[in-house]
Amino acid sequence: MTIQQLLKTAPVTTLLLISFIGLFLLQVLTGVDANNPSTEDLLKWGANALPFTMTDDPWRLLSSAFLHIGLMHLLFNGFAMYFFGQVAEPMFGSAKFLALFLLAAIGGNLLNNYVTWQGILDGTGQPGISAGASGGIMGIGAALLIAALFKISVNSLVLNLKSLIFIMGINLVYGFAVPGIDNAGHIGGAVTGLVIALAFAIAYRQRAKATQISLPFDASLHIHPTYQQHTGYNNYHNSHHPADSNKAKKPAIRWQMLPWLVMLVMSIGFAYWWQDMHQQLLQVLAAIE
Repeated sequence: MTIQQLLKTAPVTTLLLISFIGLFLLQVLTGVDANNPSTEDLLKWGANALPFTMTDDPWRLLSSAFLHIGLMHLLFNGFAMYFFGQVAEPMFGSAKFLALFLLAAIGGNLLNNYVTWQGILDGTGQPGISAGASGGIMGIGAALLIAALFKISVNSLVLNLKSLIFIMGINLVYGFAVPGIDNAGHIGGAVTGLVIALAFAIAYRQRAKATQISLPFDASLHIHPTYQQHTGYNNYHNSHHPADSNKAKKPAIRWQMLPWLVMLVMSIGFAYWWQDMHQQLLQVLAAIE
């Protein structure tokens, strides 16, 4: 797929990739090591670090998702975003896709900070630093798992559940096996994506019932390791009477708002979670002083 085709079918994915690459190039042009950036440089450019993120810099929960620790990290996450984004964005819609990525990134960073904070309180851990789009990408991958489970299709494409489970499993095992990987961030992002995608899938099923849309069911023809194509099949059956469509409008709109409602509630929950850890950290610092 060319950049023009990607921009047309998945504009948010394209803009995210451009932002990852652009930020990395800007870092390198200002003297940051392309392969081994220093801790000071990463903090300067917005990395997630508990003492900063949970006190005066909550914006790091988002900025760190666009920052990568070296060229290989950027290439790995860039490929994953390209691979998942060109499928997920047309499926969920550009606005929901962007909200999913951002919330999954925040959820991953919050879980990372929570695990770090609990380790500090227990005397078994110490503050670290993290960056990268992995949490958001794991959220997208987890959302695609739910879409595959519910057999949601776009343009006659149905996701291959086994392939997605294999890919996600490799990422999680890799995170546990290799030192220095932010596995809490991966898990937090994946859980966030699962919750949001469940709301989307439930809404999809309910709207399908309301408008008499038949869900695809055949999963035998493979054309891609992650998704499958069905030819000669129309997802939308317009055999119902026109008057029925007016009756279906109200439930369709109601269910269409469900994912947004879930994401709003999740955002409020994340704000409360940050505030709770923020207050705990301030109390500990005050006691030390």
